[in-house]
Amino acid sequence: MTPKELALKSIGYRKNILKYIYGANAGHTGGSLSCIDILNVLYNHTLNVGPDNFKSPDRDRYIQSKGHCVEALFVVLADKGFFPESDLETLCRYKSHYIGHPTRKVNGVEQNTGALGHGLPISVGTALAAKMDNKAYRVFTLLGDGELPEGSNWEAALTAAHYKLDNLTAIIDHNKLQITGRTSDVCNTDPIDLKFESFGWAVRHVDGHDFKMLQETLDELPFTDSKPSLIIAHTVKGKGISYMEDELKWHHGVPNKQQYAQAIEELDNAVATL
Repeated sequence: MTPKELALKSIGYRKNILKYIYGANAGHTGGSLSCIDILNVLYNHTLNVGPDNFKSPDRDRYIQSKGHCVEALFVVLADKGFFPESDLETLCRYKSHYIGHPTRKVNGVEQNTGALGHGLPISVGTALAAKMDNKAYRVFTLLGDGELPEGSNWEAALTAAHYKLDNLTAIIDHNKLQITGRTSDVCNTDPIDLKFESFGWAVRHVDGHDFKMLQETLDELPFTDSKPSLIIAHTVKGKGISYMEDELKWHHGVPNKQQYAQAIEELDNAVATL
């Protein structure tokens, strides 16, 4: 897909994220909007995975460590045909599998996540298994910057470099906000790039909303042979909706009827600017 086609698709994804969060009266709106462009490029450009090969041992693996932003993942999986989009009308409803975090009861979800700091360690083990089995599949994981203080991430980072897991790519959704404030104020992990480089990773920075840059960066993987790759994607929480962008309250905020209508109108207007 071209960058313009991806941009148009992201507008549709944002509409669906808002539609189902509004309908459920629950969800992590801001973070889902900040990471959706990354998921868009992964699933529509990079990953060798889909409904037809999801059971294949040779498929690429995607593990969403920032599991609380599952709404972004759900709308992409529905679009790719893993399940009917109408299933999302049950989001956060009693007995629905479409709950507030990824679960393997949903087709297309690799691992149950949501407890922060778990996605990278699981991904390291999965990438190591590929090396041990002489498999060519790649492993991708998306982390939130607010989960980086979890110590399990740094144990995993050390292990990934030790085993030279160049089939592993971690992407950080660096929107610089978490539930209680700015990441720099809650528990500062800067400089993220130098920390991971010191652990033996190859690191790149990207604009997490620039489709061409995301495509080109992902096409260059692995960045260095025998090293795991880290992409620090600079994003905006609530991206695409004027009153949500870089606003802490939208971490777990749900729009009311008027706010939802305004958001959809803004996204409709965005189509004309492409």
